[in-house]
Parts: sequence; C-alpha cells; structure tokens
Amino acid sequence: MTLAASDWLLVALYFLISAGIGLAYTRRGGQSLADYFVTGRSLPWWLAGTSMVATTFAADTPLAVAGLVAKYGVAGNWLWWNGAMSGILTVFFFSRLWRRAGVLTDVEFAELRYGGPAAAALRGFRGLYLAIPINLIIMGWVTRAMVTILGVTLDVNPWVAAVVLFGITALYSVLSGLWGIIVTDAFQFVVAMSGSILLAVLAVEWIGGMDALVEQSAIRYGSAEAAFSVIPPTDQAWLPLSTLMVFLGVQWWAAWYPGAEPGGGGYIVQRILSAKDERHGLLATLWFNVAHYAIRPWPWILVGFVAAIRYPDLANPEEGYVRVMVDVLPSPFKGLMLAAFGAAYMSTISTHLNWGASYLVNDVYLRFIRPGAGPRAQVMASRAATVLLMVLSLGVMAFLTSVEQGWKLLLGLGAGTGLVLILRWYWWRVNAWSEISAMAASFVTSISLQATGLDLGDTASGDYALTMLITVAVTTVVWLTVTFMTAPESDVTLERFYRRVRPGGAGWRRVSERLGYGGDTIPGGALSWANWAAGVVAVYAAVFAVGASLTGSPLSGAAYGVVAIAAFSLIYRNLRADPTLRAGVDRGDSESLALMPDRTGR
Repeated sequence: MTLAASDWLLVALYFLISAGIGLAYTRRGGQSLADYFVTGRSLPWWLAGTSMVATTFAADTPLAVAGLVAKYGVAGNWLWWNGAMSGILTVFFFSRLWRRAGVLTDVEFAELRYGGPAAAALRGFRGLYLAIPINLIIMGWVTRAMVTILGVTLDVNPWVAAVVLFGITALYSVLSGLWGIIVTDAFQFVVAMSGSILLAVLAVEWIGGMDALVEQSAIRYGSAEAAFSVIPPTDQAWLPLSTLMVFLGVQWWAAWYPGAEPGGGGYIVQRILSAKDERHGLLATLWFNVAHYAIRPWPWILVGFVAAIRYPDLANPEEGYVRVMVDVLPSPFKGLMLAAFGAAYMSTISTHLNWGASYLVNDVYLRFIRPGAGPRAQVMASRAATVLLMVLSLGVMAFLTSVEQGWKLLLGLGAGTGLVLILRWYWWRVNAWSEISAMAASFVTSISLQATGLDLGDTASGDYALTMLITVAVTTVVWLTVTFMTAPESDVTLERFYRRVRPGGAGWRRVSERLGYGGDTIPGGALSWANWAAGVVAVYAAVFAVGASLTGSPLSGAAYGVVAIAAFSLIYRNLRADPTLRAGVDRGDSESLALMPDRTGR
C-alpha cells in the first residue's frame, strides 16, 4: 500500500498525541502503587467503561471477526457473543462486590476470601500464571495480528514496525501507569472506531451498496439467512445444535476467558477497582458490555462480508480485512486507518503491560519477596516489572498461527473453573482448595482430552461441545469433592470477609446471623436478577436491531430496537430505586477498609 504525505502526517499526529497524553500523566501515575495500578480509585464511569472497551478492541479483533464471518456468517460470532451473559452478571452481581473488596488486584482477593498457606499459595501461583503465560499469550497474538496488518499495508519489515509500536506503547505505560493508559485509551478508542466505521462505509460502497452486499452474500453462503441470521439455521454443519446449546447454556458461566470472566476478573476488575464508587463501577461495566457486544462489532462484520466476497480463496480469512483496507481506502484515509489499528493495538498492549505488572509487584514481589518496600521502591518495581513483561512478550509472538487459535487455547485452559469463581462470593463453604483443585482439574482434563484428539478447535465436528461438557463436568466434580474433603475457612477469615464485602444471600446465612446482620440479601436484592435478565435481553436485542437495520430489514430492526429500549428503561428505573446506588454509598471507601489484610496478606 502506497502512503501519501497526508497519510504519514495523520499517523505522525496520532503518535504525537498518544505519547503526549501518556507522558503528561507520568507524575500523577508515579505517586503511589494505587495511583500506578488503579488511578487512586477516582475514575468516572464513562472513562473507566470506555477504557474497558478500548482494551478489548485490539488489532486482532477486527481480523478475528472478519475471519469468523468469512467462514460462518454473522452467527459465527456466537463464539464470543455468548460471553454477554457473563458480562451482564458481572454488572449487576459482582461489580459492587469487587469495589467493596477494595483490593489492588483480583488475585489479592484470594487472601481476603481465604486464609492460611493455601490462600497465600493460590495468590502467588495465580499472580504468576496470569502475569506471565496468560498475559504473554494475549500480547503475542495481538502483536501477531498487528504484524499481519503491517505486512500487507507497508513496504517495510513488519516485525521491525511492530516492535517500534510496542516500544512507544511500553514507554508511556512504564512512566505513567494506569492513569496515562486510561486517558490515552479514550483518545485511541475514538480514533479506532472512526477508522473502523469509515472503512465499513467505503467497503460497502465499493461493492455496490447494502443491497448488492446482501445479494452477493446470499450467493456466497447459499442464502441470505445463512449469511446474516444472528441465530444460525439448523442445517448449518459448522455449528451443530449441541455446540450452540453449549455456547448459550454452559460456556458463558463455566469457562474463564479474559474480559468475560465468570464473577469478574482481570483488567475488567482493574477498571472497577479504579472507579470512584460502587455506582460508577456498575455503570462502567454496563457501558462496556453494551458497546462491546452490540455496537462495536458491526463495522467489522460488514467488512468481513466484503472480504469474503472479494477474496473467497484466502488461506487465512483473517487477512481479508486488511486487504479490503488496502484496496478501498484513498489518502489520507489510509493514514487514518493505520492510526486506528495502531490505536487498537496500543490500547490493548498498554493495559496488558500494566495489568501483568500489577500481579508481579502486588501479589509476588510485595507479598513474598520484599513486603516492607516503601512507596518509591514500589513504583520503581512496578516500572521494572512492566519492562520485564515487554521483553518477555516479544518472544511469544511467533508461536500462534492465528487469532482464533489463541482464543480457543485460552478457552480450553479455563473451561470448567467458572462455577467456583462465582460461588466463592455467595457460599461460605468454598475454600482455597476449591479454587486450586478447579484450576488443576481444568488444566489436566483439557490437556488429556487434547491428547486423545478432542479439543476446542472445530465447532463443526461436535468435539467442541463434548470437550467443553466433559471438562466442566470433571472439574466441577473434582472441586466439589475437594471442598467437602477439606476444612472450611476459619470463622475469623469468613467474618472478616463478610464484614468487608457483605455479599448476602442464603449461602452466607450462618455467618451473617452470627455477626448480627440477620438475613442479609444480595446487593440490589431481587432487582439484581431482574436487571440481569433485562440486561441480557437489552444487549442481544440491540445486536439484532443493528444487524437487521444494516442488512435490509428495517421493520425487524425497529422491533428489536423497541425491545432493547424497553429493557434499558427497566434497568434505569430499577437502578434509580436502589437506595445504595442512589445515595452514592460506597463501602469500598468506608471505615471497613481497616478490616482488610495489608498488602502482604497478614
């Protein structure tokens, strides 16, 4: 792709603004460990939520979605759309609890909820596991996607260009911490979405308009229904009914996956912990789920159809998105689109560097190596950990052949652990060994099934559903058995946790009554269940509404839109009726912080 001077000017301007924003927050991000990793817990909901959306909009996501569309049509996105049910569960059930917990990382939660050597071992192991192998796999596949983009669009060594991008991102991430990352995310998200929408508009015009796109897609996929139906036709071999039922009935609550963790986790929780209070944490997570599932993917889907029509024989369908960009965009929009991909890449990499470093510092270094480090030493260690992750991630990039491969690898490793991550909040009997055994059983089962030829690599064969069900069943039996064979957490540990978080519900009745809280209900009470159901309906109705409107079914789109508006209206009314949220009460900043263990877990 040949770039004009106007293209390079836009690219240079983007990098100058991004680096300037990041470096402007160097002093603020370096004031303390809390400022470096959770912005001093001061973010408004719109900024925290937008950062969540920006982080999950990486260079790989448009390519992955385009690849799924090329192979399976719109319905191929159920591979990740099913996560909306878990995401909405986090909004109404777990975002408040995480904010009340007041921890610095989700891994630190282990020594708030559990006690003794097993809790310490769980915290240390999970911190290393998430910071290094899991984090590096994600950064590796995101960088590989960026290399694919650069290799098609620029007449330069794509690895050299990717390393330069990586270095610029690491520079402001190391210096400014999460403050610089969050504010830069907001700018980068606007750039990335602008480029995606522009490309979708020009690509559809290139093929002759939406009517032509629908007509040619019907030929390519066999029918318009096969191409555009959000719910796949029952005769589609690539997605058997068994697999779809596993997506909708099991995977969303049973499988751990970054960004859609059952019970919340990772960088989503990092943003919740960075929010001003419980209300801002809840609204941030709600905005993220709406934008992530219902709004953001449709420009990518349209480009995916154009790519499938124009380049039907690509060995790697993910490349089709980039080829459309090369063939369609005039100057200076080529520069804008390159900046958009740079923005998507940098927002994800910066978060993963900071997120991974938070585990290495808070849950390993300060917990086990140097518990007494002062504020200055803590910040220096944080910056050093960020650099370390940057170096390590460069060695992982060459091991993943596609983005979809990386997605399925993480799904396999996390399958079956979701239930224990949910129930640890609502059942006093769950202990540290429950989590440890669930992680071990999921890993061993997944590896064993792969050795027999079963894995999550092919939805069409039926292996996907069988593998997920076996892994979930074995993991659940193992962790429940271990739970009842091992001693419960001590009364001191359980009471400390309950006073701090007040999760409520029947699973904590024996503890809440002993402490004098009586029959505490879960935060939000029955309205939380109503809000979860309304949230799921709202998100999926919005997905259907946008898709139907774009693909020539305006009446259907309007009908789905009415359903989405009604569901959002119900949520709005219920949240206004919640006295805790209305009053702006935030237990995460209350005097009960004194009941927490310190950063070393003592």
